[in-house]
Amino acid sequence: MDDLEQEQARGDLETLPEALVGLHGADLIRDELKRLPGSPGVYRMFDANGEVLYVGKARDLKKRVASYAKLHGHSNRIARMIRATAAMHFVVTKTETEALLLEANLIKSLKPRFNVLLRDDKSFSEILIRTDHAAPQILKHRGAHAAKGHYFGPFVSAGAVNRTLDTLQKAFLLRSCADTVYSNRSRACMLHQIKRCAAPCVDLISPPDYQKLVDDALAFLTGKSAELMETMARDMNAAAEALDYEKAARYRDRIRALSSVLSVQGVNPQTFQEADVFAVAMEGGQSCVQVFFYRAGLNWGDRAYFPRHQKDVEPAEILSAFLAQFYEGHAPPSLVLASEDIAEAALLEEALQTKFGHRVEVRVPQRGEKREFVDRALQNARETLRRKMAEGATQLRLLEAVGEAFGLPQTPTRIEVYDNSHIQGAHAVGAMIVAGPEGFEKKHYRKFNIKSSSLIPGDDFGMMREVLRRRFSRLLKESGDAPPATMAGDEESAGVDFSKMDEVGAWPDIVLIDGGAGQIGAVHETLVELGVERDVCVIGIAKGPDRDAGRERFFMRGKPPFQFEPNAPALYFLQRIRDEAHRFVIGAHRAKRSAAISENPLDEIPGVGPSRKKALLNRFGSAKGVSRAGVADLVQVEGVNDALAQRIYDFFHASPA
Repeated sequence: MDDLEQEQARGDLETLPEALVGLHGADLIRDELKRLPGSPGVYRMFDANGEVLYVGKARDLKKRVASYAKLHGHSNRIARMIRATAAMHFVVTKTETEALLLEANLIKSLKPRFNVLLRDDKSFSEILIRTDHAAPQILKHRGAHAAKGHYFGPFVSAGAVNRTLDTLQKAFLLRSCADTVYSNRSRACMLHQIKRCAAPCVDLISPPDYQKLVDDALAFLTGKSAELMETMARDMNAAAEALDYEKAARYRDRIRALSSVLSVQGVNPQTFQEADVFAVAMEGGQSCVQVFFYRAGLNWGDRAYFPRHQKDVEPAEILSAFLAQFYEGHAPPSLVLASEDIAEAALLEEALQTKFGHRVEVRVPQRGEKREFVDRALQNARETLRRKMAEGATQLRLLEAVGEAFGLPQTPTRIEVYDNSHIQGAHAVGAMIVAGPEGFEKKHYRKFNIKSSSLIPGDDFGMMREVLRRRFSRLLKESGDAPPATMAGDEESAGVDFSKMDEVGAWPDIVLIDGGAGQIGAVHETLVELGVERDVCVIGIAKGPDRDAGRERFFMRGKPPFQFEPNAPALYFLQRIRDEAHRFVIGAHRAKRSAAISENPLDEIPGVGPSRKKALLNRFGSAKGVSRAGVADLVQVEGVNDALAQRIYDFFHASPA
C-alpha cells in the first residue's frame, strides 16, 4: 500500500492536467484511450475551469473509460458529464482494491459534482476501557484509536453514550479520572462516596478484585450480558444466604443498573451480535440512508443521512457509493446488512478487510430476522425522508415569501445574517449565521474577532465594516467574481461549485443586518469598496418601538422603511434567523470574555510555570500584588531564585520601547 499512500498524499498537490487543444467531451476521451493501460486504477474528469466533475475506479482503465467514448446509451447525467469534460487524469494502482480505497478517499476530499457525496460525516462517540495503566480507566472517546485499550461503539447520540457510561460506572465501579488525578489522590473522591468508583487510587479495592470488575465490564460490552447477570444473581443469592447483606445489596444494584441498559435498547437481534444495517429510500430526486448500529447484541442507536447526488441516480448506486465513503472514516463490524444489492460487494469486503484487518461480510438478506431489521431500517428511511421533504417544502415557501416581500427576482437560497456583540467595546466579536432551503446551515456559521486597533470602542458601524470586509474579501479570493443568483433547486443548471461552497460558502442572495439605516449605509460602503454591491441584496432589520417583537422595521437602500403584517409567516421566519444570529454572537462574546478573564500576565513570564504561579498568587493575592512586590519580596517565594525574581520585577517595571 506504500505507493497508494504516497499517491494519496500528493494527489491534491499535483498540477491539474491541461485540456487538449481543440478537444473536449467524447473526442477528448477517445484521444486519452490511445495511451491508457488495461490496469486497475482511478480516473478523474475535469471541466474547462479545472474543477473535478467525477472520480471513478476501474479494474481495467482502458475498458472503463472506453464506455464514455460512445455517443449513445448514457443516462442524462452521464451525458452531461461527458459533454462538460475538458481534461482527465489517471492513477494506476496495483490492485482493484487499492483503486476502490483511493476512489473513496478522493471523493471525500474533492467532492466531485457528479458523484454521490456523503454529507455530515462526523466521527461517533465510543466507550474506551484503557488498558495502559495498572487500574484501567473507562471514558467517552471520539477520534483516532491512539490509546491502548478496548473500544466499543459507535454511539450515535452523545446523550446515549453518557447515559450508558454512567450506568456502567454504577454497575462496575471503574474509575473515570485522569491519570494525573489518580496518582495524586490521598483519599477517595466523591465518585466513591456515591458508589460510582471502587477507589483503586487509595487501595480500597485490591488489584485482582478491580481487574475482576474490568473483566465483567468487558464481558458485558462484548455481548455476554445474559451469562454475566446470571453469575451476578448467583453471587447475590450466595451472599444473602451467608448473611452478607451489604455485599448482596451491591450485586442487586449492579444487576438493576445493567437491566436498565438492556431495557431501553428496544428490539434486539437474536441471530447476530454486531452489524450495521443500511437502508436507502428515494422520492422526488432526494434520498435518505438510514443506518442502525448493533453491538454486543444491543441497538446502540441510528442515524439518517441525506447524500448529495444527481436526480437520476439509482438507489443501489447511492448505497454502493455511500458505503465506500462511510467506512473511509468508521471501522466496520463483521456484518453489514443492506437493503439494495451492492455493486462489487466482494470487492468492498476485500477493501474493508485490507484496511481494518478483520473479515467483513456485506449481505442483502432476503428473509428471516436479518431481513426484518433491514425492513425496519427501510421504513424509518422512508418516514425520515418524507418528514425532511415536508420541512423543506415549508422552508422553501418561507423563502419564496421573503423574496416576494423584498422584490427579489428569484427565490433566495442563502441568507447570511450578521450581528456584533461587545461590552463598551471590550471583547468585541462579530458573527455570521446562514439559513437556506434546509434550515440553518451551521457548518457555515462564522465568528470574527474584531482586530482593528483604529476602531473607537463601541463603534458598531466600524465593527460591521470589518466583518463584512473580511467575509467578502475571502469570498472574492476563493470563488472569484460574484456569480449570478441561482433559482432554488436548480443547482445543476447553474453549475454550482460544491467543493468551494463547503469551504467558504456560496455567494449570499440576502445579507440581513441587525440594525437600521446607519448599519445599511456602513455595509453598502464596504461592498462598494469591494465591488460587489450590485450582486448582494442588503436588508436591515430594526427592532420596533419599545423593542416590540412583531413591529420590526425593514430597511433597503433606495426604498422607504416598511413593516410586515403582524402575523405574516415571513416575519416570523426573519425574526427567528435574526434571533439565531443574536444567540450565536452572544455565545461567542461570552466565550471570548471568559477566556480573557482566565488569562494572567504571569503566564507570559519565562520560567513561571503553574506551580510557581500558584506560589506567587498565594503569597501576593493577585497578579497586581505581584507587580507591586520588590525583588527582595519575590525571592522569599518558594521556587523563585534571584534571577527569576529579577525577571519578574523587570517584566512589570520595564519601560516601554
